[in-house]
Amino acid sequence: MNKLKAIFITLYSMGAMFAAIHSTAMLFISDFNNAWIGAFIATAPIAVFFAYMLTKKSTARTSKNLPQLLVPSVIGFGLALVSQQNSIMPLMYAASFGLIGTLLYVYWYSHINRSAANIKVGQTLPDFTLTDTQGEAVNSSAFRQQASLLLFFRGSWCPLCMAQIKEIAASYKALELRGVKVFLVSPQSERQSQKLAKQFDAPMTFMVDKNLKAAKQLGIMHESGTPVGMKGYDSDTVMPTAILTDKTGKIIFADLTDNYRVRPEPKTFINILDNQPT
Repeated sequence: MNKLKAIFITLYSMGAMFAAIHSTAMLFISDFNNAWIGAFIATAPIAVFFAYMLTKKSTARTSKNLPQLLVPSVIGFGLALVSQQNSIMPLMYAASFGLIGTLLYVYWYSHINRSAANIKVGQTLPDFTLTDTQGEAVNSSAFRQQASLLLFFRGSWCPLCMAQIKEIAASYKALELRGVKVFLVSPQSERQSQKLAKQFDAPMTFMVDKNLKAAKQLGIMHESGTPVGMKGYDSDTVMPTAILTDKTGKIIFADLTDNYRVRPEPKTFINILDNQPT
């Protein structure tokens, strides 16, 4: 199933962009035929959504149901259906990359199965081993020596992950004032992590989970979670996960989102810390 998702997201995002561009051109060629207007309405918001996600200003989260994509896809499909005349192409675009594709993306692809998660609030952070960007092994006991925020992210290829890291970097001082040290963990290589670390002007520590050993132990490995076509990255990755511990290493908050587009804001961590008993 995960392999199908990895193929789907690549075909869907690329196909929607092509369909939107073609529909835009056909609007003018067809003298704004209603069927092509419907195809455009159904696919253009999706193309804009994915294009925006690839920019440096991408958001760290979205709404769960994405009505800004679902509503136009329904309207566009309906218009293409009732206006379909000589060419079936606009209806095919509106149906496949519009309505059906959007429904699959929102309610199927975006969902994460968290049944194997082994992270519980109130328990001490378990033992596992990561690697720093220099290749040195670091045991999780190091994270139990002070309050820590461990953010497991999928990799530099993930725009929502990058946007979330930017948020954390921007809020680092607020976390530091509360005694929290930030660790950013991914399965990508030391070289990729070193390159990523240089992009942020904040004393955050990037760690590598080699062969996803820690992710497997914590039950947050995402088999075939990397979209097809991402060169330089393994097909398996980690589910987006945030773990906040107190200065004794006890887990005081864990975000195990079941939707990769729905993630906590930095203020969530700060509110949790501020409400901890002294």
